[in-house]
Amino acid sequence: MAADEIVGLVSEAAKTEVFGVWFLIGAALVFLMQAGFAMVETGFTRAKNAGNIIMKNLMDFCIGTVVFVLLGFGLMMSENYLFGLVGVPDLAIFTDFGSFLEQGNAPSFVFNLVFCATAATIVSGAMAERTKFSSYCIYSAVISLVVYPIEAGWVWNPQGWLAVMGFHDFAGSAAIHSVGGITALIGAAMEGARLGKYVRDAEGNVIKVNAIPGHAITLGALGCFILWFGWYGFNGAAAWDGSSLASIFVTTTIAPAVATCTTMAFTWAKNGKPDVSMSLNGSLAGLVGVTAGCDAVDALGAAVIGVVSGLLVVVVVEALDLRLHIDDPVGAVGVHLANGVWGTIAVGLLASPAAPAGLHGLLYTGDATLLGVQVLGIVAILVWTGVTMGITFTVIDRTAGLRVSAEEEIRGLDSTEHGLLSSYADFLPAVESLDYGNEGAIAVAGETPVAEAIPVKRVPAFDETVPKLTKVEIVCRESRFEALKSAMLGIGITGMTVSHVLGCGVQKGRPEFYRGVQVEATLLPKIQVDIVVSKVPVRTVIETAKAVLYTGHIGDGKIFVYDVENAVKVRTGEEGYDALQDVE
Repeated sequence: MAADEIVGLVSEAAKTEVFGVWFLIGAALVFLMQAGFAMVETGFTRAKNAGNIIMKNLMDFCIGTVVFVLLGFGLMMSENYLFGLVGVPDLAIFTDFGSFLEQGNAPSFVFNLVFCATAATIVSGAMAERTKFSSYCIYSAVISLVVYPIEAGWVWNPQGWLAVMGFHDFAGSAAIHSVGGITALIGAAMEGARLGKYVRDAEGNVIKVNAIPGHAITLGALGCFILWFGWYGFNGAAAWDGSSLASIFVTTTIAPAVATCTTMAFTWAKNGKPDVSMSLNGSLAGLVGVTAGCDAVDALGAAVIGVVSGLLVVVVVEALDLRLHIDDPVGAVGVHLANGVWGTIAVGLLASPAAPAGLHGLLYTGDATLLGVQVLGIVAILVWTGVTMGITFTVIDRTAGLRVSAEEEIRGLDSTEHGLLSSYADFLPAVESLDYGNEGAIAVAGETPVAEAIPVKRVPAFDETVPKLTKVEIVCRESRFEALKSAMLGIGITGMTVSHVLGCGVQKGRPEFYRGVQVEATLLPKIQVDIVVSKVPVRTVIETAKAVLYTGHIGDGKIFVYDVENAVKVRTGEEGYDALQDVE
């Protein structure tokens, strides 16, 4: 039996219940996207601010829930809707919860709440690493209390003026992503760039743009995959029949995939290598671009949206950074604002009558009516959000202050705003203060511990009759370390200290690109091997190392030789020559 025949046997009440459950599952998937945003923002910023990023993503949902339940949901979805502009809250969720449930408001409340949280959290990344946490909480409350509810009501409340006109934004390219994107742009511009991002001359003109790479591209990639997964709920939850849901999943897959390929190819051609972080942004750009018309475009339309999105995100991210000098660490403006606007307009251009929504796009039918409505709608939403959030940020800046002090920014917001030494505490280069119960350990104080059976020779320190100690420090390519290690062991070296270091020589590193900005990689990864020798001739060590490391190209490394005054073996107390010898 075909799937459509099975669906035909199911009662309308059962259908409503089934799709109601799917609606709530979709809401849960959208909530999971909070984790995705948190990972993207954390990975694309520095480790000293990771805890602050996580805290902001947690609190914009929690604060948003409080204000949305108090006022936001009523402003957005109230049946008592004034002039197609704003709802009148009745607080039925508190005063008559049973009726609230019976009228089917609960699924709508949950779903619009997680949508509201998405709009709020977009801004976090663009203003990362320099925003006061208290000011961020205030902003988050405002956007969830009035900004998102009012404009989203225009779009999704049946009485909203844009809904009445036929404005189509199925899952929020305009109502969510453009709102978060324009707010991110205003906030980042008002707040200014991170310290060290732009180098200015005496007149204040930018003469150099510095790249500030994120600390964990793997976290950023994980966040991207989580977001893509959650986006199937983001776009598909409002689909009320199987055919439209399948179509939405198809377009929600094609657009980001094509966008990612486009971004990869574009950055590869432009910079000589494919940009990893920008390609991740390309995936998100394609998802944002197809969100408004995921039910209204066909496969070809989704592909076109993806191509434009993949190009647009690179152009906008680089233009903001290199031309306008607006510091957006994660590319929120390029992903959400630029592609939110593009996705909204794309509905008017690419909506196919054959798609489930049955809309008439200009390029399919020659009818520009829908395109005109889409342009009007996105302009109205951007003006409302821009004016409201511009006023909000201005008030916050002149009262509580938007930005932390320079000292706090340099130290990192984890420490100054939340009292965290680090989000990665076990990796701190600090002496640990924990007591592991080693009070009974025997400390060597010049005499051999009782437990040792090795006879100890006491050698007077600095005795000229003792063989000379020499330290050989070798800095070499990472790729040659294993060969060097084997060669050293082969000539009798019994101990070495190996470190990963950064450095440069005559070549002064090589330039690379991060998100379109040249990174002057004057410090290249190298291996440093420290060896203290006495029995093995120093010249033997040097010649062996030279033979193993030589390739004839710049970057083969350096060998440094130092005199060593003394060496002490902690376990036995042996000094000088004997401290370097094997236990027999």
